[in-house]
Amino acid sequence: MTFSLVARCADTGMFGVAISSSSPAVAARCAFTRAGVGAVASQNVTDPALGPLVLTLMQGGLGAGDAIAKMVSEARFAEYRQVLAVDDAGGTAIHSGPNSLGIWTQAQGENVASGGNLLANDGVPQAIVDGYLSATGHIGDRLIAAMRAGLAAGGEAGPVHSAGMQIADRVAWPVADLRCDWTQDCPIEAIATAWDIYKPQLEAYVQRALDPRAAPSYGVPGDD
Repeated sequence: MTFSLVARCADTGMFGVAISSSSPAVAARCAFTRAGVGAVASQNVTDPALGPLVLTLMQGGLGAGDAIAKMVSEARFAEYRQVLAVDDAGGTAIHSGPNSLGIWTQAQGENVASGGNLLANDGVPQAIVDGYLSATGHIGDRLIAAMRAGLAAGGEAGPVHSAGMQIADRVAWPVADLRCDWTQDCPIEAIATAWDIYKPQLEAYVQRALDPRAAPSYGVPGDD
């Protein structure tokens, strides 16, 4: 019921996840990033605990491949899970259990991995990877381009209703965490619209957290 990608920007070291599904609030359960460590998507019959687990394994020194392998060896019901990871060296790994739903497949490239289940066709993840690798600019722009490419290639077998994008960079919290938890329209375009608004303000929000004295004005009544 889901298609997604995890990615690293080789230029900035930022990590990102973008995901969409016919299920509600998919990003709340499935998208995980950690600055300086990596990004993980945990999907299919979802166990949200697997995202933080894989990130912690990578933070402890394992690459994406070894972290995913250890997760599979330790997790209950791994045969139902689909988990994607990218690490701080750009290495990627994917576990797709044999009980993944419908048409399911996966694709990998340098600094990016994509997977999906209940897909319209088995070419969707490769289209997502190609979309990310051919896009330019901020990692957020590239994540949106990749998801649009996946949707154009067929996306899920039915309509998608939720989507999300999370980005990690330098600090302990996601510097962007945009979600559309339910819509009858295209949730990927809802995220794209939110990103267009949020992107120019991203650095200001980080600066306000780190040192509000050096932050730009808040642009609210009474702000001098």
